[in-house]
Amino acid sequence: MTLLDENRLFDAEPRARGIAQALYAGIKDLPLVSPHGHTEPRWYAENEKFPDPAQLLIVPDHYVFRMLFSQGIRLEDLGVPTSDGSAVETDGRTIWRLFAKNYYLFRGTPTRSWLDHTFATLFGVTERLSENNADAVYDQIAECLQRDDYRPRALFERFNLEVISTTDAALDDLKWHRMIKGSGWQGRVVPAYRPDSVVDPDFAGFAANLDRLGEITGEDTGHWNGYLEAHRKRRAYFKQFGATSSDHGHPTAETANLLPKEAGQLYDKVRSGKAEPRDRALFRAQMLTEMARMSIDDGLVLQIHPGAWRNHSPAMLAKFGRDKGFDIPSRTDYVGALKPLLDAVGTDPKLSIILFTLDESVYARELAPLAGVYPSLKLGPPWWFHDSPEGMRRFREMATETAGFYNTVGFNDDTRAFPSIPARHDVARRVDCAFLARLVTEHRLDEDEAHDVAKDLAYNLVRKAYKL
Repeated sequence: MTLLDENRLFDAEPRARGIAQALYAGIKDLPLVSPHGHTEPRWYAENEKFPDPAQLLIVPDHYVFRMLFSQGIRLEDLGVPTSDGSAVETDGRTIWRLFAKNYYLFRGTPTRSWLDHTFATLFGVTERLSENNADAVYDQIAECLQRDDYRPRALFERFNLEVISTTDAALDDLKWHRMIKGSGWQGRVVPAYRPDSVVDPDFAGFAANLDRLGEITGEDTGHWNGYLEAHRKRRAYFKQFGATSSDHGHPTAETANLLPKEAGQLYDKVRSGKAEPRDRALFRAQMLTEMARMSIDDGLVLQIHPGAWRNHSPAMLAKFGRDKGFDIPSRTDYVGALKPLLDAVGTDPKLSIILFTLDESVYARELAPLAGVYPSLKLGPPWWFHDSPEGMRRFREMATETAGFYNTVGFNDDTRAFPSIPARHDVARRVDCAFLARLVTEHRLDEDEAHDVAKDLAYNLVRKAYKL
């Protein structure tokens, strides 16, 4: 018995399947480039053995525990830490048994395909996880995790990762990246500059964060110009450790282009804590444009990840903190929202912006037309809730007709679950090969061109877009 069929995600029609197989054979072993994600740099710095299977595969992965919670299973019973340190389940085997008993809940989801791929290719599991084999599978994985060839650096190399980017807060001292850089290990792990905590007035502790930003940069963040210079210094610091991008998780894609005096007055208002909601939104909008200007100067690629209603449940935020599965997609405007930024700097050849969305309705109507004409814009791959075979197919169908392939940036896995990285890339490569095979069978693309495009989508575009 095997968990993985070699033709998964390919067309059932024989000719299309055969072309997809040939395309996939040409790219399946290309190195993985992971330009945006949320794995912990500490893993690669310390290179300690991973903990038990539950702590590795369940407790940190919101894709897993949000589904279980939706069916009435408490996060405490899954070992998810509470903000106040109150008791949660700590026995890995107990957590794993609960997960295995409810594994059927993941039928038809991308999470199921990622987990099955991980179980089969990384740990040698040959049968579907269930309540009946929970202990046996747990023991098999736990035994692997005790071996040196399952430490983070060994897995990095086994996965054929060429480079991975972590996402690091603007106030992070990057000590783990410093440790990696000084260790002599040849694996390439770079940070990305994520300034939300010092850009979003609604972020917890915003005023104190601004003070800290001033302390670590030696700039006076009590004033607008000092605040901007502090950002420039932090960006330069991140670049010392290999950063090639910044990342911005704003509620919307709104931008603004205020006069310097107006921007300074707005900063004074949000700095004082007396800003109204509209003022706070306008400040976030202005800062996207300011970050675009900084990108022109220092070369960092600007990633915009808007459209998530973060922490939709206040009660769950209070009890468990951020990133616990309660971020929900919302409608997002791009054409009007980005216009102030694009009016200011959108045709500058030195600017590179990668746009993401959780609102699929804008692919064909807004994002593809924008990226299909503005040289500064590229489309990021299907993100988060749409990082699925169906989401990837929809993206290609809706974006390619207007933006083509070369105004997109390949794939990024955007994961906290390190073992799932090869699985996620494999899904993307298979879906792209299936899409290209369809174009060939419909006589819309020559087969030799399809092979070129497959390699570009799997490897070349992401390296170019992220300057890696």
